[in-house]
Amino acid sequence: MLDMVEATNAVLPEGRPRYLMGVGTPEDLMASVARGIDMFDCVMPTRSGRHCQAFTWGGRLNLRNARYAEDSTPLDPESSCPAAQYERAYLHHLVRSGEALGAMLLSYANVQFYQELMARAREAIEQRRFADFAEDLTHRYRSASAEEDANA
Repeated sequence: MLDMVEATNAVLPEGRPRYLMGVGTPEDLMASVARGIDMFDCVMPTRSGRHCQAFTWGGRLNLRNARYAEDSTPLDPESSCPAAQYERAYLHHLVRSGEALGAMLLSYANVQFYQELMARAREAIEQRRFADFAEDLTHRYRSASAEEDANA
């Protein structure tokens, strides 16, 4: 995918917006922004929410995992989203019980996370520190994925 982004950018007119459709993980978004992509359109935040996954500043979480049954920490304490302030144990209960509210809250939190992610990326670009920002996010997600896999 990234090879195609680079190849396509080479033939597109300079100074025009770059749109990439269907790309959605935070890591892929940052890698694409680093290659000049300006706009995205993807179902990842809501689809993941419906499948019990949350995107947070600490990494991706699968709220079906039993490890969250007693976890009283907020879903994402770094997020400004009201849905991200619910306890992980409560969200775990909702998704394990098949309550639609669980998917709704996770989708809401995910969409807000993506909005905040792109706002912070724009800020990092303006401050000429995007590479560090993207590297930090990628590190957070790789570390969280390894931990999530180990505890699944």
